[in-house]
Amino acid sequence: MTVAGVLETCLYATDLGAAERFYVDVVGLAVYARVDHRHVFFRCGSGMFLVFNPQVTALGMRVGAGESKLQHGATGPGHIAFEVSEPSLAQWRAKFAAADVPIEAEVTWPGGGRSIYVRDPPGNSVEFATPEVWGSRDE
Repeated sequence: MTVAGVLETCLYATDLGAAERFYVDVVGLAVYARVDHRHVFFRCGSGMFLVFNPQVTALGMRVGAGESKLQHGATGPGHIAFEVSEPSLAQWRAKFAAADVPIEAEVTWPGGGRSIYVRDPPGNSVEFATPEVWGSRDE
């Protein structure tokens, strides 16, 4: 029995509108689902990227008929890394400049791969990384 991959990951933002505009206008993701003041979900490759309002999701919600209350919640900034190609890094730099999104750091990793780090409006660390950061997928 093995885990096949990451199906979904999430970050938290109290201002879902600002987060949605960033991930749509700057990152280029399409909204998959939205519940006002609670969450906005995006399709991201074969997985899902979720942004929850921590104040609302900490209250929980009923899922399924007669099932228990499900709670999401975290406090403070989180981190996500989006996989991008090496040739696209220059385009990402230009896109961030055009959107007035400061680049926080650029890293060339000792084991291979490169990353660009920015912050989304809620303050989460958003990394755009080449897959070589984690080595060959055949290892």
